[in-house]
Amino acid sequence: MATLGFTRDDFGIFRIEDFSARMNEIYARIRPRLVRLGAQLAPELGRRLHLEFFPHIAKHARRTVIAPPETWAAFGPSPKGYKRYGYLALCVSGAGLHARAVVKSEAEGRVKMADEILARACDLQKSWRGIRIGRYDDWNFGTLPEEVPANAELLTNLSTSLRKRTGGIDLGFGWPPTQAARLDRAELLDAFREFEPLYRILRSAV
Repeated sequence: MATLGFTRDDFGIFRIEDFSARMNEIYARIRPRLVRLGAQLAPELGRRLHLEFFPHIAKHARRTVIAPPETWAAFGPSPKGYKRYGYLALCVSGAGLHARAVVKSEAEGRVKMADEILARACDLQKSWRGIRIGRYDDWNFGTLPEEVPANAELLTNLSTSLRKRTGGIDLGFGWPPTQAARLDRAELLDAFREFEPLYRILRSAV
């Protein structure tokens, strides 16, 4: 079994209160793994979803006082950046590992995304086959967020959020530290595969 290379101790880094100390540990222990995984997973995601992905590793350049509660490798359609688009992300936090689909408020085409999600709601529900998904929009980073049914209510909420001036979406699947340390690449890719129908909508809107 090919694990992702994280240990339970890695997730304890996010309990370090001092900004510089936490950043030093993130850059020494977490970021190198994300760089490696980003390079490995981007082509694998491309083969599974039949789309091209470019990896981007979080730099946390905007943070000067508050230590980041998580870090990530983002997978988007452009080599120049990812926040203008809907993207997939492998995130690492004190709560564990997370496979997520994200649209930031600065992303382009959010109203079109909202329209398409509602227009294709029935197809999305069929593809998700009643699975449950975590909502990370107002997440406190302490424990994994509560999972909700992937149903019509969720899709309506996603559409409504995308229409807000500073709205976006952030949802996904999470594994707590003990499970995350044993998580293999195939399981992670299977989780990302669940997002394919939604991600195609997000990607086509730009």
